[in-house]
Amino acid sequence: MADSTTNPLAASAGRDAAVVRTSVVGIVANVLLAGFKAVIGTATGSIAITLDAVNNLSDAGSSVITIVGTRLAGREPDRTHPFGYGRIEYLTTIIISVIVMFAGAESLRESVARIVSPEVASYDTLSLAIVAVAVAAKVALGRYFIAQGKKLGSSSLVASGTDASMDSVISASTLVAALIYMATGLGVEAWLGAVIAVVIIKSGIDILREALSKILGERSEAELAHAVKKTVCSVPGVLGAYDLVLNDYGPDRYLASVHIEVAEDTTAREIDRMTREVTERVYCEQGVALTAVGVYSANDEAGPDTRAIGEALAEIVASDPALLQYHGLYVDEGQHTARFDLVVSFDVPAGTTRREVWRRAVDEVGRRFPAYTFTSTMDSDLSD
Repeated sequence: MADSTTNPLAASAGRDAAVVRTSVVGIVANVLLAGFKAVIGTATGSIAITLDAVNNLSDAGSSVITIVGTRLAGREPDRTHPFGYGRIEYLTTIIISVIVMFAGAESLRESVARIVSPEVASYDTLSLAIVAVAVAAKVALGRYFIAQGKKLGSSSLVASGTDASMDSVISASTLVAALIYMATGLGVEAWLGAVIAVVIIKSGIDILREALSKILGERSEAELAHAVKKTVCSVPGVLGAYDLVLNDYGPDRYLASVHIEVAEDTTAREIDRMTREVTERVYCEQGVALTAVGVYSANDEAGPDTRAIGEALAEIVASDPALLQYHGLYVDEGQHTARFDLVVSFDVPAGTTRREVWRRAVDEVGRRFPAYTFTSTMDSDLSD
């Protein structure tokens, strides 16, 4: 088995600890920024700066929720939840999105009130200098969160980093508004506050949409799918890897199934050795737990009919963009039977269905080889 440097369980624990450390940095930084901006906003009467301070507090709250979610998601599987609690991280992302949208809605309400009943803001050089420093700090914080989020596979950290980067642009715009006021006497604070509020609400909606998409189940990442298949095919005796299904149970928590192709004269003992080795290698190298390994048999020697059927299937697949691949072909020339799988794209032409595309292909190969009985399965394009 893998040592501690490659053990996915150890890596998961290290990831969770890193997410917590990053979130703590975010809490401290956002609380300090919120304090600075609240003082400046109150002193100058700037609604935009005050609302920016409120947004920093919501960011700090988001980091607290990220920590709680990460801790809960790391709980061991039990009888009630045998696949673990990893998806709690997606639920915490939803909570963060609601907080962001609520903060935006409150900001919009306050801004509209200031537009209806304007108040004059006053600025000084020191206040503006502190806001400029806060902008630089927010840029650095946003980059740090995004880099750590991508490195650790944490959608919550990436969302927080994106929000922080957006905040830096918004904070910079308050400086522009202040300079406009100082130069022309034109007050645009309330209007700017309204724009900030709308951007915050949009950010919350985007975060919510991404979290819901993950809970519904997204297509697996092409890079991970390719890596798993490559590892499977590296096991001696495995001729091909197909029908990979990756089920996401939280960041870096995958359960999967796959079919392997082996020679038709492979013994049960050899298949047992292969499937065990496939399972162990994939878990150690990609951290993916294979819960099922199916088996296709391949013809040891391709007779004339076997070659002809394979060529016909290749031609049929190539002629229809909605057909992506055929695999698992096994031809019994003595019994005049053949079986294979067809992968049908989700992007079929308008006015037709995936099943109709599959049926046409099966009928076509049957028409070309009327002496054979064909058994086919329609597969979905679940991974690259």
